[in-house]
Amino acid sequence: MLPCRPHYKDLDMNLTVRNESSATHNATFRDRSNAFDITVRREHEADHVPVEVLTREAFWNLYRPGCDEHYTAHMIRGHEDFLPDLTFVAEVNGQIVGNIMYTRSWVINERGEKIETATFGPLCVHPLWQRRGVGSALIEHSRSLAAQKGYPALLILGDPHNYCRHGFKTGKDLGVSTLDGRYPLGLLVLELRRGFFASSPQWAFQTSAVYEFDAAQVDAYDARFPPKEKKHQHSQDLFSMLVRAVVD
Repeated sequence: MLPCRPHYKDLDMNLTVRNESSATHNATFRDRSNAFDITVRREHEADHVPVEVLTREAFWNLYRPGCDEHYTAHMIRGHEDFLPDLTFVAEVNGQIVGNIMYTRSWVINERGEKIETATFGPLCVHPLWQRRGVGSALIEHSRSLAAQKGYPALLILGDPHNYCRHGFKTGKDLGVSTLDGRYPLGLLVLELRRGFFASSPQWAFQTSAVYEFDAAQVDAYDARFPPKEKKHQHSQDLFSMLVRAVVD
């Protein structure tokens, strides 16, 4: 794959690209409304603990009492499906305020052909920096590189409200279901290769096995971190509704 300049489509309207490096695949974005720079760079080994602390802070009590996303981040790095070349952190004034991690995934067409795609998650932004363009910078930068690397599509499980503006569609729109034939509202697909899904009327999405673990493993890992109160909040009810919603 020849190196080329990333193309940033559907950027947050308040973000502009200040500079980028094809050698390091780092980029700096400028938030026009708040006048600060967001530097997106590759994750380094020294970032692992700060990223997990950040991830825990961002997701704590959001989807369930406590969270498991920091454990997911920890497990992804040592898994065979990890894509480190697409894993980035976002910094403001030298402080990590967000990160995005990628793994391999696959889609299987009606002929039984299994084609490698890419999936991101966890994607997180520190609560104090949410709604300020950090997540958009991470998504747009990494997806441009995924396209350069030849991935035909990105597939994720997430809230459509957060991703439709980046061009994601429901799996149903492109004929992509789960392996058991369902079309969850939260199964979201972004074509990186135009017309890719038109080559078959039916596709099934397979995630990496790294996302499969039990609560006991999460609790054991979480014990390494300072105690935090687990509690119920309304966002958990909304998440429960979302994961049960299916597109007809």
